[in-house]
Amino acid sequence: MGRFLADKAYDARPLRNRLTEQGGEPVIPSRRSAKRPVACDMEAYKVRHLVENAFADIKRFRGIATRYCKLTLTFTELLSLVCFVVNTRPSRRGASPHL
Repeated sequence: MGRFLADKAYDARPLRNRLTEQGGEPVIPSRRSAKRPVACDMEAYKVRHLVENAFADIKRFRGIATRYCKLTLTFTELLSLVCFVVNTRPSRRGASPHL
């Protein structure tokens, strides 16, 4: 199954147990108020931030964020164009050591 990267909102014992039973590795930091904090691989967790940034960059385009294109084909094509634009322009954050 692989790793399950999630934020603190998904810090629940039943979810962790189910992921482990299915052969996955939960990479979820414990909540601040957790009675028994669980160790988390913070280096792997940093990759989740890159994914969040990618979605934020895509959502900066209003047509994607509000889904103006109602047809699936049109929306998919617009999304492809936006991804191309986002990936070809110079990065605001610099090179990532995680990629």
